[in-house]
Amino acid sequence: MKRRLFTLLIASLAVPLLVARQPPGQIHPRPAEGRQPEFKPPTIREYKPKSQLIVPEHQVPRARFPVIDIHSHQPTPISPAEYDRVMKGMQANNLQILVNLSGSSADRLRQGIDALRASKYKDRMVLFANVSFRDVGPGFGAQAARQLEQDIKAGAMGLKIFKDLGMFVRKANGSRLPVDDAELDPIWETCARLNVPVLIHVGEPAAFFEPLDYRNERWLELSLYQDRRHQEGVRFEQLMTERNNMIRKHPTTKFILAHFGWHANDLARAGKLLDQNPNVYYDVAAVLYDFGRQPRAAHEFFIKYQDRILFGKDSYQPDEYPYYWRVFETNDEYFDYYRDYHAFWKLYGIGLPDPVLKKLYYANALQLTPGLSHTGFTN
Repeated sequence: MKRRLFTLLIASLAVPLLVARQPPGQIHPRPAEGRQPEFKPPTIREYKPKSQLIVPEHQVPRARFPVIDIHSHQPTPISPAEYDRVMKGMQANNLQILVNLSGSSADRLRQGIDALRASKYKDRMVLFANVSFRDVGPGFGAQAARQLEQDIKAGAMGLKIFKDLGMFVRKANGSRLPVDDAELDPIWETCARLNVPVLIHVGEPAAFFEPLDYRNERWLELSLYQDRRHQEGVRFEQLMTERNNMIRKHPTTKFILAHFGWHANDLARAGKLLDQNPNVYYDVAAVLYDFGRQPRAAHEFFIKYQDRILFGKDSYQPDEYPYYWRVFETNDEYFDYYRDYHAFWKLYGIGLPDPVLKKLYYANALQLTPGLSHTGFTN
Protein backbone atom coordinates (compact mmCIF):
# COMPACT_ATOMS: atom_id res chain seq x y z
CA MET A 1 0.00 0.00 0.00
CA LYS A 2 2.81 2.42 0.91
CA ARG A 3 4.57 1.57 -2.32
CA ARG A 4 1.45 2.37 -4.35
CA LEU A 5 0.98 5.72 -2.60
CA PHE A 6 4.63 6.56 -3.28
CA THR A 7 4.16 5.77 -6.98
CA LEU A 8 1.06 7.97 -7.19
CA LEU A 9 2.90 10.80 -5.43
CA ILE A 10 5.76 10.65 -7.91
CA ALA A 11 3.31 10.59 -10.83
CA SER A 12 1.43 13.61 -9.48
CA LEU A 13 4.67 15.54 -9.16
CA ALA A 14 5.64 14.66 -12.72
CA VAL A 15 2.46 16.05 -14.28
CA PRO A 16 3.24 19.75 -13.72
CA LEU A 17 6.74 19.19 -15.04
CA LEU A 18 5.33 17.57 -18.20
CA VAL A 19 2.81 20.36 -18.73
CA ALA A 20 5.47 23.00 -18.18
CA ARG A 21 7.45 21.65 -21.13
CA GLN A 22 4.57 22.07 -23.59
CA PRO A 23 4.62 24.91 -26.14
CA PRO A 24 2.53 27.97 -25.20
CA GLY A 25 -1.16 27.18 -25.35
CA GLN A 26 -0.66 23.39 -25.39
CA ILE A 27 -2.04 21.62 -22.33
CA HIS A 28 -1.58 17.94 -23.08
CA PRO A 29 1.21 16.06 -24.87
CA ARG A 30 0.57 15.38 -28.54
CA PRO A 31 0.60 11.82 -29.90
CA ALA A 32 4.14 10.47 -30.24
CA GLU A 33 5.69 13.14 -28.03
CA GLY A 34 8.40 11.51 -25.98
CA ARG A 35 8.52 8.40 -28.18
CA GLN A 36 11.71 7.43 -29.98
CA PRO A 37 11.84 6.01 -33.53
CA GLU A 38 12.27 2.27 -33.78
CA PHE A 39 14.70 2.76 -36.67
CA LYS A 40 17.80 4.91 -36.93
CA PRO A 41 16.71 8.43 -37.93
CA PRO A 42 18.14 9.74 -41.22
CA THR A 43 20.39 12.76 -41.36
CA ILE A 44 19.05 16.05 -42.71
CA ARG A 45 20.62 15.27 -46.10
CA GLU A 46 19.43 11.65 -46.21
CA TYR A 47 15.75 12.34 -45.60
CA LYS A 48 14.28 12.95 -49.05
CA PRO A 49 10.65 11.82 -48.82
CA LYS A 50 8.77 11.29 -52.05
CA SER A 51 5.71 13.50 -52.00
CA GLN A 52 2.37 11.76 -52.51
CA LEU A 53 0.74 15.05 -53.52
CA ILE A 54 -0.69 14.99 -57.04
CA VAL A 55 -0.98 18.49 -58.48
CA PRO A 56 -0.58 20.08 -61.93
CA GLU A 57 3.01 20.67 -63.03
CA HIS A 58 4.18 23.22 -65.56
CA GLN A 59 7.87 23.05 -66.33
CA VAL A 60 9.20 26.32 -67.78
CA PRO A 61 12.54 25.61 -69.46
CA ARG A 62 12.68 29.03 -71.14
CA ALA A 63 11.57 32.47 -69.92
CA ARG A 64 8.40 33.77 -71.55
CA PHE A 65 10.08 37.07 -72.45
CA PRO A 66 13.69 38.10 -73.10
CA VAL A 67 15.65 38.58 -69.89
CA ILE A 68 18.39 40.88 -68.65
CA ASP A 69 20.31 39.16 -65.88
CA ILE A 70 21.54 42.16 -63.89
CA HIS A 71 23.56 40.01 -61.47
CA SER A 72 26.08 37.62 -63.00
CA HIS A 73 29.77 36.88 -62.52
CA GLN A 74 32.00 35.94 -65.44
CA PRO A 75 35.76 36.06 -66.13
CA THR A 76 37.20 39.44 -67.12
CA PRO A 77 38.37 39.43 -69.83
CA ILE A 78 36.31 36.52 -71.11
CA SER A 79 37.83 34.18 -73.69
CA PRO A 80 35.99 33.38 -76.95
CA ALA A 81 35.60 29.73 -75.89
CA GLU A 82 34.16 30.65 -72.49
CA TYR A 83 31.83 33.18 -74.08
CA ASP A 84 30.57 30.47 -76.44
CA ARG A 85 29.81 28.26 -73.44
CA VAL A 86 28.02 31.06 -71.61
CA MET A 87 26.04 32.01 -74.72
CA LYS A 88 24.76 28.47 -75.11
CA GLY A 89 23.09 28.69 -71.71
CA MET A 90 21.82 32.20 -72.41
CA GLN A 91 20.11 31.14 -75.62
CA ALA A 92 18.50 28.14 -73.95
CA ASN A 93 16.98 30.34 -71.21
CA ASN A 94 16.07 33.37 -73.36
CA LEU A 95 18.68 35.57 -71.68
CA GLN A 96 19.25 38.55 -73.94
CA ILE A 97 21.85 40.43 -71.87
CA LEU A 98 24.16 39.28 -69.09
CA VAL A 99 25.59 41.94 -66.77
CA ASN A 100 29.00 40.81 -65.57
CA LEU A 101 29.46 42.45 -62.18
CA SER A 102 33.07 41.27 -61.90
CA GLY A 103 34.35 43.89 -64.34
CA SER A 104 37.34 45.00 -62.25
CA SER A 105 38.87 48.41 -63.00
CA ALA A 106 41.50 50.31 -64.99
CA ASP A 107 43.54 48.16 -67.39
CA ARG A 108 41.76 44.88 -66.64
CA LEU A 109 38.36 46.43 -67.17
CA ARG A 110 39.50 47.87 -70.50
CA GLN A 111 40.77 44.45 -71.55
CA GLY A 112 37.37 43.00 -70.64
CA ILE A 113 35.52 45.63 -72.65
CA ASP A 114 37.81 45.12 -75.65
CA ALA A 115 37.16 41.36 -75.50
CA LEU A 116 33.40 41.91 -75.56
CA ARG A 117 33.57 44.43 -78.39
CA ALA A 118 35.67 42.04 -80.46
CA SER A 119 33.34 39.10 -79.86
CA LYS A 120 30.66 37.84 -82.22
CA TYR A 121 27.92 38.47 -79.61
CA LYS A 122 27.49 42.22 -79.86
CA ASP A 123 25.90 43.85 -76.80
CA ARG A 124 24.94 40.54 -75.18
CA MET A 125 27.27 41.04 -72.20
CA VAL A 126 28.30 44.24 -70.42
CA LEU A 127 30.54 45.05 -67.47
CA PHE A 128 30.07 46.89 -64.21
CA ALA A 129 33.22 48.40 -62.71
CA ASN A 130 34.52 47.65 -59.22
CA VAL A 131 36.35 49.66 -56.58
CA SER A 132 39.40 48.27 -54.78
CA PHE A 133 39.12 49.22 -51.11
CA ARG A 134 42.79 49.21 -50.20
CA ASP A 135 44.48 51.63 -47.85
CA VAL A 136 41.35 53.64 -47.27
CA GLY A 137 42.28 56.94 -45.72
CA PRO A 138 41.93 60.68 -46.35
CA GLY A 139 41.58 61.31 -50.09
CA PHE A 140 40.76 57.69 -50.97
CA GLY A 141 37.18 58.44 -52.02
CA ALA A 142 38.10 61.25 -54.40
CA GLN A 143 40.80 59.13 -56.03
CA ALA A 144 38.48 56.12 -56.37
CA ALA A 145 35.81 58.36 -57.88
CA ARG A 146 38.23 59.67 -60.50
CA GLN A 147 39.17 56.10 -61.47
CA LEU A 148 35.50 55.11 -61.59
CA GLU A 149 34.72 58.00 -63.94
CA GLN A 150 37.48 56.80 -66.26
CA ASP A 151 36.07 53.27 -66.12
CA ILE A 152 32.57 54.48 -67.00
CA LYS A 153 33.93 56.51 -69.92
CA ALA A 154 35.81 53.40 -71.07
CA GLY A 155 32.54 51.48 -71.32
CA ALA A 156 31.51 50.20 -67.88
CA MET A 157 27.75 50.64 -67.39
CA GLY A 158 27.53 50.69 -63.61
CA LEU A 159 29.31 50.03 -60.34
CA LYS A 160 29.23 46.82 -58.32
CA ILE A 161 30.16 46.86 -54.62
CA PHE A 162 30.91 43.49 -53.05
CA LYS A 163 29.96 42.37 -49.54
CA ASP A 164 33.48 42.95 -48.24
CA LEU A 165 32.50 46.58 -47.64
CA GLY A 166 31.11 46.79 -44.13
CA MET A 167 32.05 43.25 -43.16
CA PHE A 168 35.73 42.78 -43.91
CA VAL A 169 37.32 45.91 -45.39
CA ARG A 170 39.64 47.76 -43.02
CA LYS A 171 40.88 51.31 -43.13
CA ALA A 172 44.58 52.03 -43.25
CA ASN A 173 44.45 52.48 -39.46
CA GLY A 174 43.02 48.98 -38.98
CA SER A 175 39.46 49.95 -38.08
CA ARG A 176 36.43 48.56 -39.92
CA LEU A 177 35.25 50.66 -42.87
CA PRO A 178 31.52 51.36 -42.37
CA VAL A 179 29.26 51.32 -45.41
CA ASP A 180 28.20 54.91 -44.72
CA ASP A 181 31.71 56.28 -44.16
CA ALA A 182 31.91 59.86 -45.44
CA GLU A 183 35.18 59.07 -47.22
CA LEU A 184 33.16 57.07 -49.78
CA ASP A 185 30.71 59.87 -50.59
CA PRO A 186 32.55 60.96 -53.78
CA ILE A 187 32.01 57.48 -55.25
CA TRP A 188 28.23 57.56 -54.83
CA GLU A 189 28.07 61.18 -56.00
CA THR A 190 30.00 60.30 -59.16
CA CYS A 191 27.49 57.55 -59.99
CA ALA A 192 24.64 60.02 -59.58
CA ARG A 193 26.32 62.59 -61.79
CA LEU A 194 27.09 60.03 -64.52
CA ASN A 195 23.60 58.47 -64.20
CA VAL A 196 24.83 54.91 -63.64
CA PRO A 197 23.43 52.51 -61.03
CA VAL A 198 25.24 51.10 -58.02
CA LEU A 199 24.50 47.42 -57.48
CA ILE A 200 25.58 46.91 -53.89
CA HIS A 201 25.76 43.76 -51.77
CA VAL A 202 25.71 44.58 -48.05
CA GLY A 203 25.80 41.85 -45.44
CA GLU A 204 24.49 38.30 -45.61
CA PRO A 205 21.18 36.62 -44.66
CA ALA A 206 20.20 37.45 -41.09
CA ALA A 207 20.35 33.76 -40.19
CA PHE A 208 24.10 33.74 -40.90
CA PHE A 209 24.60 36.03 -37.91
CA GLU A 210 22.38 34.05 -35.52
CA PRO A 211 23.43 31.19 -33.19
CA LEU A 212 24.50 28.07 -35.03
CA ASP A 213 21.99 25.69 -33.49
CA TYR A 214 19.14 23.49 -34.69
CA ARG A 215 16.71 26.43 -34.61
CA ASN A 216 18.68 28.15 -37.38
CA GLU A 217 16.96 27.38 -40.70
CA ARG A 218 20.29 27.83 -42.53
CA TRP A 219 22.08 25.36 -40.25
CA LEU A 220 23.02 22.99 -43.08
CA GLU A 221 24.53 25.73 -45.21
CA LEU A 222 26.48 27.14 -42.28
CA SER A 223 27.75 23.70 -41.36
CA LEU A 224 28.96 23.20 -44.95
CA TYR A 225 30.54 26.64 -45.47
CA GLN A 226 32.63 27.96 -42.62
CA ASP A 227 33.18 31.34 -44.28
CA ARG A 228 29.44 32.06 -44.12
CA ARG A 229 29.33 32.00 -40.32
CA HIS A 230 29.20 35.46 -38.80
CA GLN A 231 28.52 34.84 -35.13
CA GLU A 232 31.23 37.34 -34.22
CA GLY A 233 32.13 40.80 -35.48
CA VAL A 234 29.73 43.30 -37.02
CA ARG A 235 26.04 42.47 -36.66
CA PHE A 236 23.33 42.26 -39.31
CA GLU A 237 21.31 45.22 -38.04
CA GLN A 238 24.40 47.41 -37.86
CA LEU A 239 25.11 46.71 -41.53
CA MET A 240 21.51 47.47 -42.49
CA THR A 241 21.64 50.73 -40.54
CA GLU A 242 24.84 51.82 -42.26
CA ARG A 243 23.49 50.89 -45.69
CA ASN A 244 20.27 52.81 -45.13
CA ASN A 245 22.18 55.86 -43.85
CA MET A 246 24.25 55.84 -47.04
CA ILE A 247 21.13 55.58 -49.20
CA ARG A 248 19.47 58.52 -47.46
CA LYS A 249 22.61 60.65 -47.81
CA HIS A 250 22.59 60.16 -51.59
CA PRO A 251 18.98 60.42 -52.79
CA THR A 252 19.95 61.04 -56.44
CA THR A 253 22.10 57.91 -56.68
CA LYS A 254 20.30 54.80 -57.96
CA PHE A 255 21.03 51.85 -55.64
CA ILE A 256 20.14 48.30 -56.66
CA LEU A 257 20.28 46.19 -53.51
CA ALA A 258 21.61 42.73 -54.30
CA HIS A 259 19.69 39.73 -53.00
CA PHE A 260 16.61 41.87 -52.24
CA GLY A 261 18.62 43.66 -49.60
CA TRP A 262 18.32 40.44 -47.54
CA HIS A 263 14.70 41.40 -46.80
CA ALA A 264 12.92 38.85 -49.02
CA ASN A 265 12.02 37.02 -45.80
CA ASP A 266 10.38 40.18 -44.43
CA LEU A 267 8.39 41.81 -47.21
CA ALA A 268 6.89 44.42 -44.92
CA ARG A 269 10.39 45.67 -44.15
CA ALA A 270 11.36 45.45 -47.81
CA GLY A 271 8.36 47.55 -48.80
CA LYS A 272 9.01 50.16 -46.12
CA LEU A 273 12.55 50.67 -47.42
CA LEU A 274 11.23 51.24 -50.94
CA ASP A 275 8.53 53.61 -49.71
CA GLN A 276 11.06 55.73 -47.86
CA ASN A 277 13.70 55.75 -50.58
CA PRO A 278 12.58 56.30 -54.21
CA ASN A 279 16.19 55.72 -55.36
CA VAL A 280 16.25 52.09 -54.16
CA TYR A 281 15.64 48.95 -56.23
CA TYR A 282 16.03 45.23 -55.56
CA ASP A 283 17.41 42.34 -57.55
CA VAL A 284 16.08 38.84 -56.90
CA ALA A 285 19.42 37.03 -57.10
CA ALA A 286 19.77 33.91 -54.94
CA VAL A 287 16.68 34.51 -52.78
CA LEU A 288 14.10 32.59 -54.81
CA TYR A 289 13.59 30.30 -51.81
CA ASP A 290 11.92 33.15 -49.92
CA PHE A 291 9.49 34.18 -52.66
CA GLY A 292 8.52 30.59 -53.32
CA ARG A 293 7.50 29.85 -49.75
CA GLN A 294 5.15 32.86 -49.44
CA PRO A 295 3.47 32.91 -52.86
CA ARG A 296 0.47 35.08 -52.02
CA ALA A 297 2.46 37.77 -50.22
CA ALA A 298 5.20 37.69 -52.88
CA HIS A 299 2.63 38.02 -55.68
CA GLU A 300 1.14 41.11 -54.08
CA PHE A 301 4.56 42.62 -53.40
CA PHE A 302 5.74 42.16 -56.98
CA ILE A 303 2.53 43.72 -58.25
CA LYS A 304 2.73 46.72 -55.90
CA TYR A 305 6.44 47.38 -56.50
CA GLN A 306 6.62 46.21 -60.11
CA ASP A 307 8.79 49.18 -61.12
CA ARG A 308 11.40 48.52 -58.44
CA ILE A 309 12.48 44.90 -58.93
CA LEU A 310 15.05 43.52 -61.39
CA PHE A 311 15.89 39.99 -62.39
CA GLY A 312 19.25 38.58 -61.33
CA LYS A 313 20.58 35.10 -60.74
CA ASP A 314 24.14 35.45 -59.27
CA SER A 315 26.01 32.18 -59.94
CA TYR A 316 25.76 31.22 -63.60
CA GLN A 317 24.21 27.75 -63.70
CA PRO A 318 21.99 27.52 -66.82
CA ASP A 319 20.03 24.54 -65.48
CA GLU A 320 18.94 26.53 -62.40
CA TYR A 321 17.23 29.41 -64.24
CA PRO A 322 14.06 27.39 -65.03
CA TYR A 323 13.26 27.30 -61.30
CA TYR A 324 12.99 31.09 -61.44
CA TRP A 325 10.79 30.98 -64.53
CA ARG A 326 8.51 28.45 -62.87
CA VAL A 327 8.12 30.47 -59.66
CA PHE A 328 7.51 33.74 -61.50
CA GLU A 329 5.34 32.47 -64.36
CA THR A 330 3.18 29.67 -62.91
CA ASN A 331 0.89 28.91 -59.99
CA ASP A 332 2.39 25.47 -59.47
CA GLU A 333 2.38 24.11 -55.94
CA TYR A 334 4.86 22.29 -53.76
CA PHE A 335 7.91 21.70 -55.94
CA ASP A 336 11.58 21.39 -55.15
CA TYR A 337 14.16 24.12 -54.88
CA TYR A 338 17.48 23.44 -56.59
CA ARG A 339 19.84 23.51 -53.57
CA ASP A 340 19.02 21.66 -50.38
CA TYR A 341 21.43 23.70 -48.28
CA HIS A 342 19.63 26.94 -49.21
CA ALA A 343 16.14 25.62 -48.58
CA PHE A 344 14.83 22.25 -47.51
CA TRP A 345 11.26 23.46 -47.98
CA LYS A 346 9.15 23.40 -51.15
CA LEU A 347 8.36 26.23 -53.55
CA TYR A 348 5.11 27.60 -54.97
CA GLY A 349 4.58 29.69 -58.08
CA ILE A 350 3.59 33.34 -57.65
CA GLY A 351 1.92 33.64 -61.08
CA LEU A 352 2.92 37.15 -62.19
CA PRO A 353 0.94 38.76 -65.05
CA ASP A 354 2.76 39.47 -68.30
CA PRO A 355 3.17 43.26 -67.82
CA VAL A 356 4.88 42.65 -64.48
CA LEU A 357 7.04 39.87 -65.91
CA LYS A 358 8.29 42.20 -68.64
CA LYS A 359 9.31 44.82 -66.08
CA LEU A 360 10.99 42.22 -63.89
CA TYR A 361 12.77 40.48 -66.77
CA TYR A 362 14.05 43.48 -68.72
CA ALA A 363 12.16 46.80 -68.69
CA ASN A 364 13.32 47.98 -65.27
CA ALA A 365 16.93 47.15 -66.10
CA LEU A 366 16.73 49.12 -69.34
CA GLN A 367 15.28 52.08 -67.46
CA LEU A 368 17.99 52.04 -64.78
CA THR A 369 20.98 51.34 -67.03
CA PRO A 370 20.86 53.71 -70.03
CA GLY A 371 23.84 52.12 -71.77
CA LEU A 372 22.17 48.74 -72.32
CA SER A 373 21.12 47.82 -75.83
CA HIS A 374 17.36 47.79 -76.48
CA THR A 375 17.72 45.27 -79.31
CA GLY A 376 15.69 42.11 -78.86
CA PHE A 377 13.07 43.48 -76.48
CA THR A 378 9.39 44.12 -77.10
CA ASN A 379 7.13 46.79 -75.63
